[in-house]
Amino acid sequence: QVQLVESGGGVAQAGGSLRLSCAASGRTFSGYIMGWFRQAPGKEREFVAAIRWSGGSTYYADSVKGRFTISRDNAKNTVYLQMNKLKPEDTAVYYCAAGVGYYSSTYSHHRDYDYWGQGTQVTVSS
Repeated sequence: QVQLVESGGGVAQAGGSLRLSCAASGRTFSGYIMGWFRQAPGKEREFVAAIRWSGGSTYYADSVKGRFTISRDNAKNTVYLQMNKLKPEDTAVYYCAAGVGYYSSTYSHHRDYDYWGQGTQVTVSS
């Protein structure tokens, strides 16, 4: 049974940093895409970043490019999202996701993913 468990959310000031972690278990993830999405109150879930488990190619939403970095640790089966220069508009619940990425070429659609974590809250104060 696949499990994705996020951690590292919290409160940060604008301009600050947070690092989210996603511990993955239950299967071999080589060949999978690991992604981060977020959902703010009253808004639809939106793509943040993705990484190919094998090879490590990365993809980012324009809104976070240059500020956020996605990475993975194969030995720990963990994916990270380093968030720097945080803005109040980054406030949302952040979700980790895993999938085979067959729907879009940039792995930015929720249909690219089959498994989802429970989410972790990130709040950025101005």
